[in-house]
Amino acid sequence: MSSTLTSRTARSPVTAPGLSGLGLFTVLLAAALPLIDFFIVNVALPTMGRDLHASEAVLELVVAGYGLSYAVLLVLGGRLGDLFGRREFFLGGMAAFGVTSLACGLAPDAWTLVAARVAQGAAAAAMLPQVLATIQSATSGPRRAKAMGLYGATAGLSMVAGQILGGVLVAADIAGTGWRSVFLVNVPVVVVGLFLAARTVPETRSQHPEPVDGPGTVLLAVALVTLLAPLTEGRAAGWPLWTWLALAVFPFAAWAFYAVERRADRHGRTPLVPPSLFALMSLRRGLVMIVPFSIGFSGFMFVIAVALQQGAGLGPVSAGLALTPMAVAFFVVSLCGPRLVARFGTRVVSAGGAIQAVGVTLMVLAAWRAWPHLGVLELLPGAAVAGAGQALQLPVVLRLVLSEVPPARAGVGGGVMITTQQSALALGVATLGSLFLALVPGLGMRDALVITLLVQLAGIALTIALSLRLPRTIG
Repeated sequence: MSSTLTSRTARSPVTAPGLSGLGLFTVLLAAALPLIDFFIVNVALPTMGRDLHASEAVLELVVAGYGLSYAVLLVLGGRLGDLFGRREFFLGGMAAFGVTSLACGLAPDAWTLVAARVAQGAAAAAMLPQVLATIQSATSGPRRAKAMGLYGATAGLSMVAGQILGGVLVAADIAGTGWRSVFLVNVPVVVVGLFLAARTVPETRSQHPEPVDGPGTVLLAVALVTLLAPLTEGRAAGWPLWTWLALAVFPFAAWAFYAVERRADRHGRTPLVPPSLFALMSLRRGLVMIVPFSIGFSGFMFVIAVALQQGAGLGPVSAGLALTPMAVAFFVVSLCGPRLVARFGTRVVSAGGAIQAVGVTLMVLAAWRAWPHLGVLELLPGAAVAGAGQALQLPVVLRLVLSEVPPARAGVGGGVMITTQQSALALGVATLGSLFLALVPGLGMRDALVITLLVQLAGIALTIALSLRLPRTIG
């Protein structure tokens, strides 16, 4: 398989215009928007439910509908960008993200909001793969390493900042918009982004465009939907029959997808996700590590938002600001990441996992001792240490995954990576979130929080073990 990948790479030289500093800022701004919007609703859900008279199951769909359409369409978005031009898809996806954000903010009822969120996820799936593909195709050498490091830092910071921003916007109640402002704030950002992108983002595309793989696209969509839909919606819906039927279909859909893709690759056709890509050890092992890391990250963000608001009695601002130390530490430490990787290689990732474990342990102790008086000061040491550890993991692993992907396949490579990350983020809310909410009635909020954080610690131990198998250096 590696020889197939090599031969295709040799036939696909790419000469792309360079990405300027302002162009890099623009694509990173676009990269932040979808991740912010995945987390920004966490602290807005209680207010949203009261205003729209929405049940818990419908509110779950506000989160799950976005995450599902986003995850299902990401690889297709990357392939279409490779085929028709990444700049055009980037601009179109960003414009659609602005329009769908406006639709979310103006939604008159809960089901309209769910539909708008599904459309918003689809727009994000058209836009985000072009960010990574443009960086891969329009930069090289140290500039690419720096750009990928900044992308990883942006991704991690956006996930924490989204929750903080959501709390601030809901509490600010700008012009009486309440929770609607968490969506409406995207509109002016998108307008500025489109203005900058039209002037600074270069056009890049594969020199040998590869047609869309229809059967692969459908089977991947079926596999992801049958896994993520029941896991994200099942608990709130009471685990009806359709959730169990969907989970039963998932392994067959996943096997059929793999078989179709492998057959297409062997017969010289172009599958949606070329199995030959997984011959790249950096991509394969990096993706495996992204899964438990992202599950733990999103699960923690959801659980802490619920615990602080419903258990500790904090308002949306206080609940959001409780994570400020994590965001600040992540930002500061991520700036040091490239130099540390240059000196110590990917062992920085293992060290980051150990540091994150210390931080989560400190938060467990804080929750046990201080409950229900849990706020910024009590969480500060643990949140700051955990944020520093995360900053030494996520940016490095994201950079590693794409380090050997040829520019001609930058779109599909980026789509595969983001799909893996997004699916794991959705699984984190579904698994750790469901565990926490299931434990609350019997054990109380404090013990449920402590047990869930201890489960996350087990996940961190797994990421540390997996990090030891990463290539020592990044190409």
